[in-house]
Amino acid sequence: MSANAGIFTPAPGRAPMRVVLLRQIRMELLLTARRGEAVVLAMGVPLLVLLGAGLTRATNLPTDDRLGYVVPGVLALTVMSTAFTGQAITTGYERGYGVLKRLGASPLTRPGLLFAKTVAILCLVGLQVVALAVVGVIAGWRPELSHLPAALAVTVLATAAYCGLALLIASVLRPETTTAAATLIYVLMLAAGGIMFAAPDLGPAGHFLLPLAAHAEALRATLTDGASVPGSIWLSLTAWATVALTAAARRFRWE
Repeated sequence: MSANAGIFTPAPGRAPMRVVLLRQIRMELLLTARRGEAVVLAMGVPLLVLLGAGLTRATNLPTDDRLGYVVPGVLALTVMSTAFTGQAITTGYERGYGVLKRLGASPLTRPGLLFAKTVAILCLVGLQVVALAVVGVIAGWRPELSHLPAALAVTVLATAAYCGLALLIASVLRPETTTAAATLIYVLMLAAGGIMFAAPDLGPAGHFLLPLAAHAEALRATLTDGASVPGSIWLSLTAWATVALTAAARRFRWE
């Protein structure tokens, strides 16, 4: 508005990309928080596993420190539930319902959408991990806080890997097939990932085959044993994150 002439002068142009990304991240958080089934999947199942396997002898574990084994595994499971399973199903249906097609006509770029979804998931994962860790501490788990930075770093890597894989699957499969595939992978990882009971010892190769098992082992090493993360786990999760995010960026489709 010109103070002298009193004439409105339009200034067309899209908002800065920083503003666009922040608004999309906010929207992703709001939409996820409104989906009750996603919250149940991401928090309910891990919480039941924590209480059932950590406080009872319902399963056989390779250690007498049940909480020290189960809680880190449950934290890793929570990351996978939110970053992979929930993300894949949600994105698949967004594409099927035409939501992504409409976003494609907005100033939001394809890399921008992938970035916003990944950052939103990182925020949600942070809240969920803290909540479950508090439950674990109340139950009697005593983590080694001096190794918390390494645990956080490996969790960020795992989250990025799962986000990339989820977005890739949601881009190449139909929504119904995405739901089935994501759920099947979740169940298989839960069974073979060493969360409720000991996983088969596949050595360093297992870290590349089972990212959930690698993440859980890294959290046990840091938070329970106070040790460093094995190099094969760093390599495994870095490779998963790099390959999955790169493939998702190349194959992602608006419709």
